[in-house]
Amino acid sequence: MPAEPEIEAAAVGLRRQLADQLEKNGRLRSRQWRAAVEAVPRHAFIPRFYRESDAPGVTAWEPVTPEIAGQEEWLRLVYSDETWMTQFDGGDIDWADPQPISNAAPTSSSTLPSLVVRMLEDLDVHEGMNVLEIGTGTGYSTALMCHRLGSERVTSVETDEGVARRARDALATAGYSPHLLVGDGSVGHLDGAPYDRLIATCGFRNIPPAWLEQVLPGGVILTTLRGWMRSLGLVKLIVTGDSASGWFSEDDPSFMIARQQDAPKSLGTVPGPDDGTTRSAVGGPEILTCPGSAFMAQLAVPDARFFSMPVDGGTVGTFVLDSVTDSFAVLASTESGWRVRQGGPRRLWDAVESAVGTWEEYGSPSTAAFGLTVARDAQVVWLGNPSGPQWPLTS
Repeated sequence: MPAEPEIEAAAVGLRRQLADQLEKNGRLRSRQWRAAVEAVPRHAFIPRFYRESDAPGVTAWEPVTPEIAGQEEWLRLVYSDETWMTQFDGGDIDWADPQPISNAAPTSSSTLPSLVVRMLEDLDVHEGMNVLEIGTGTGYSTALMCHRLGSERVTSVETDEGVARRARDALATAGYSPHLLVGDGSVGHLDGAPYDRLIATCGFRNIPPAWLEQVLPGGVILTTLRGWMRSLGLVKLIVTGDSASGWFSEDDPSFMIARQQDAPKSLGTVPGPDDGTTRSAVGGPEILTCPGSAFMAQLAVPDARFFSMPVDGGTVGTFVLDSVTDSFAVLASTESGWRVRQGGPRRLWDAVESAVGTWEEYGSPSTAAFGLTVARDAQVVWLGNPSGPQWPLTS
């Protein structure tokens, strides 16, 4: 591999180009964060990574290293506005002989810089503030905060020991020394509290109570909420003592869910062909995948997941299963439209149709029309204002 001075000399210009791009698209808005982007060597945090293969068939990833791609192409990819995968299925990669990977779930990555910078800008930090980061990952976003605030002001928690070790080494190589911990991000880090800001770079099903206790009144919590079917989106909360409230963003960034809140392996019990009661359905499986209606479906049935498979002699049906209550809904197409068969303690499709109907009555707004209020005894997503239609977040 070429000497580090040669790599750094080429990277300086690429970082400036990246900063120009992020500024042009509106993600990079302040000179302080621009200085961080131009200073922090992203290549130190992703010296090797995987990108999705464009080969047809099953989703697969191919390794990218200076040796495989060539130094120039490797650096170009490092400083492009892309997310690169650095871990699959929670295991270490054999970089002595990296091979293409398929049939695996990404479990760590370096998020595209435009999203990282956009979140850091939204965090609204100022000199002298203390920040708690949940999800160190590669350490790149940690380094940006260290450059902006000073290493002593940044605490970061990572759940995976191997990921944390690599981030620690990369941060030291880049000249940063934040407070790094290995543990469950949902409990924060009480010994370092209180914090002025908290930012999470992994998805959570709700706001952990410990975060409210560790962030100062008037402080900001910035995180992605997500369920077992999809992301709900980025939410920015202002803490007011033992509660917090704020709005979702217009965008829908999707982070990997925190491992402690991942869905159980069992999807639930697949119903028999005669189980449940059948009725006509308003809409079909597209409700679960279209951005606006899917957001509502996730709110309506927070413990559910869905998949499709042949039923009734070959017709493809969509199964919505709730593994917590063992409820189900099965959607099937007929000549006259869609029908749904439901059973269990919760009528899942009734709840989905009700939530989507409310959303449509309000003009099918974007996620920016929704807010979240967090209190000791409840967390609710609301539409329009805190007195509007509400959906509780699962605990």
